[in-house]
Amino acid sequence: MDYIELTLQIDADFVEILMAELGELGFESFVETEDGLEAYVQEEIFDDVVVKQMLEDYASRTAISYQFKKIVRQNWNEEWEKNFQPIQIGEQIYVRADFHEPKPDFPYEIIITPKMSFGTGHHETTSMVMEHQLNIDHTNKKVLDVGTGTGILAVLAAKLGASEISAFDIDEWSVENTIENVQLNNVANVTVRQGTIEDEPKDMYEIVLANINRNILISQIPAYVTFLQKGGDLIVSGFYEKDIADIQTVAESVGLKKVAQLSKNNWAAVVFKYQ
Repeated sequence: MDYIELTLQIDADFVEILMAELGELGFESFVETEDGLEAYVQEEIFDDVVVKQMLEDYASRTAISYQFKKIVRQNWNEEWEKNFQPIQIGEQIYVRADFHEPKPDFPYEIIITPKMSFGTGHHETTSMVMEHQLNIDHTNKKVLDVGTGTGILAVLAAKLGASEISAFDIDEWSVENTIENVQLNNVANVTVRQGTIEDEPKDMYEIVLANINRNILISQIPAYVTFLQKGGDLIVSGFYEKDIADIQTVAESVGLKKVAQLSKNNWAAVVFKYQ
């Protein structure tokens, strides 16, 4: 699977807005640059006509220029190494690549090699899920990571003391990437497979993580509950604040109660408790 790289030169005030717009169009990885933004989407779902129309609409509001480039699997490492910067989530989590200097003062240091997979920690949805994880006791609990991406949430769950983590993704690159990142972080209790929630082996978990998108969450939350023990926590993200009501309606219909919420730059992450 190859990707399309969109390079945007745009005023900084519009970067987050464009990230949100592109997220709606299937773009799944973003890197902020000095001039604007680089965004990545799977080639097979890339619709250049729709993307160009959206960008042209914004051109009437601000100066904007853009270029598209196909990124093949072989040269992805060079692309992300050129742009990837370490990130801090509060004072507890430090996410870096293996070529960055470690910071042992952080309780939880996570090393990743993104390789086109969504979830580096830079995007608000990923960082907010991680913030929620910090506030939930993972000790000796079983965790299911739905649509694992880079595996960053599964790795954090392991570092927070979870006993077993099952992580899966429909994308082959994400599965390979998660396996590599699990090894980089020396966590041995993460099982990774390729697939969907429909063919996930039946088991029960105290924590379910799902950082995907609004439509998938609305259709799949009832399935997630079948894997969640009573009293367990479901953390969901990948949607906007305006979508919380729709997500909550579905969640409440299957016995979930909203117990926590974070919002950042119009994105949201919500914790539900299974009653």
